[in-house]
Amino acid sequence: MLELIKLVVDTFADDKDAVNYDVKEDGKNDDVTITLASSDMGKVIGRQGKIAKALRTLVRAGSLKENKKYNIEIKEKDA
Repeated sequence: MLELIKLVVDTFADDKDAVNYDVKEDGKNDDVTITLASSDMGKVIGRQGKIAKALRTLVRAGSLKENKKYNIEIKEKDA
């Protein structure tokens, strides 16, 4: 599932080297924290959060097969 998340985020992010993924597994729950450069925040989240919402919907649909729940958090990289 992380490959799908990376594919979507890398499509919209300009500074792909600054993108960092942190995955914490806890049984059937996985917390994915995506850290982005401040210049990429708006591009990845989208207007009114539409891209982020679509990403979460894709991951939710794909995770049904794995019987897991993914929580996606998008953060800005500290300067």
